[in-house]
Amino acid sequence: MKNNILIVDDLHPAFMEQAQALGYTINYQPGFKLDDAKAVINDYDGLVIRSKFQVDKAFLDLATNLRFICRAGAGMDNIDEDYAIAKGVILINAPEGNRDAVGEHAVGMLLSLMNNLNRGDAEVRNGKWLREENRGYELKGRTVGIIGYGHMGQAFAKRLSGFDVEVIAFDKYKTGFSDRYAREVSMEQIVKHSDVLSLHVPLTRETNGMVDDEYFFHFRKPIFFLNLARGKVVKTQAVLNAIKQGKILGAGLDVLEVEKFPALAEQQWFDELRNNGKVLLSPHVGGWTFESYRKISEVMAQKLREIGLAQ
Repeated sequence: MKNNILIVDDLHPAFMEQAQALGYTINYQPGFKLDDAKAVINDYDGLVIRSKFQVDKAFLDLATNLRFICRAGAGMDNIDEDYAIAKGVILINAPEGNRDAVGEHAVGMLLSLMNNLNRGDAEVRNGKWLREENRGYELKGRTVGIIGYGHMGQAFAKRLSGFDVEVIAFDKYKTGFSDRYAREVSMEQIVKHSDVLSLHVPLTRETNGMVDDEYFFHFRKPIFFLNLARGKVVKTQAVLNAIKQGKILGAGLDVLEVEKFPALAEQQWFDELRNNGKVLLSPHVGGWTFESYRKISEVMAQKLREIGLAQ
């Protein structure tokens, strides 16, 4: 059977509608687990997945008829990209679909950290009216450093354009990317000038554990720190250590090394993290809005149309 797609994660119906219009047959199985998918994947041309399981070598070896995989999101870290490409499988992702959500979430976390909004709210609700203790910082006039200037980094920079800040960016894999929203600089300049540091890099062998104690040691000024990329890029204990040392004024973490309970609660650093008033947490929802839910599906469908695989 040709032109059939297995969808194993929750997905906006816009993708199904547009894929069917292209001639594809859809099997929508958001309740599937890994073993369920393994049992049938040999019968499918296409797979759509978000983050349910790892599409590793063992899985790909079972998918002998697979021509493409659509990842409903930006990162491809739950897919063995090199092996998939070696087998001739086309990989499609949709960073254009959730970049606006990530950019806005980053701004929201930063403003909340700089103005103690979550802490102040909790204190008022508990009968405390502490003005001096909640004196905030203004963003205007500060330097925001962005690591990784792809779709997400660009979206964040664009949303900072009305705050009268200087935005500088470093991307190890790109050059000549300065635009109206950010200026390309070296990592040395990021370290020297940043008042805010925001990560927007994919998880790779190179970035896994990249941000550790030594990484923060080199920064010249105390910073506000944001991670809306991938949790495993950052050593959580290193963030907590840098806060204790005064090198981080506040940290906004949408992602963590270990996500979901009960595994998260079992980490040695979790109690320190949850009790730290200078840390703002969200459950990996930076790119997950009602709008991005639809846009991700539309972007994937458009890319599927462009590659023209339907027979």
